[in-house]
Amino acid sequence: MMFLDRMDAGEKLADSLYKFKDEDVIVLAVPRGGIAVGYDTIKRYGLKWDLIIPRKIGAPHNKEFAIGAVSVDGSYFLNNDYVKMFGISQDYIEKEVLEQTVEIKRRMQEYRGVDTFPEVKGKTVIIIDDGIATGFTILAVIKAVKKQGAKKIILAIPVGPRETIEEFKEIVDEVICLYIPENFYAVGSYYENFKQVTDVEVFIIIHELRG
Repeated sequence: MMFLDRMDAGEKLADSLYKFKDEDVIVLAVPRGGIAVGYDTIKRYGLKWDLIIPRKIGAPHNKEFAIGAVSVDGSYFLNNDYVKMFGISQDYIEKEVLEQTVEIKRRMQEYRGVDTFPEVKGKTVIIIDDGIATGFTILAVIKAVKKQGAKKIILAIPVGPRETIEEFKEIVDEVICLYIPENFYAVGSYYENFKQVTDVEVFIIIHELRG
């Protein structure tokens, strides 16, 4: 076990992000878990922050099985092997992308009061989540952040599998991952307490950070 809970992981992660505190930084936290992990970094260094909400694109036969992911501006990533394997049509993909983008905008509005893309142009963007497995949703975020003109992209997470971390090192400026287990299981297995963060908890954290 590496982390007591997301707050504990967040405090440890903040130690590793000290070196960016004097840059023109914006922290993009992926709710719900990412905002709990990002809280300490934002608070400790007084950084600008915002939320970024990706959504997975589910397979036609099983919506829980991710074949890719989409971000708020409609930027999406697909695993082409899955698309070929399941014979998924472009029509299906476009319909799913549209549906998920509508849901992202609804949630952005609910959490932030606006559904516009966070202001990242020319900034060092630190993307924080509570961990990654396949990394599909984060890939959609990175694609969108690049498109919006970020100067530098840092991915900061408590835990992730080696293979996925190595892939991310190729597409962002730096990956900070506190724990890379030899045999990766689920993200939650590296936390003593990994109960789902509720909307109420997200609103409390947002209120505290805005206060």
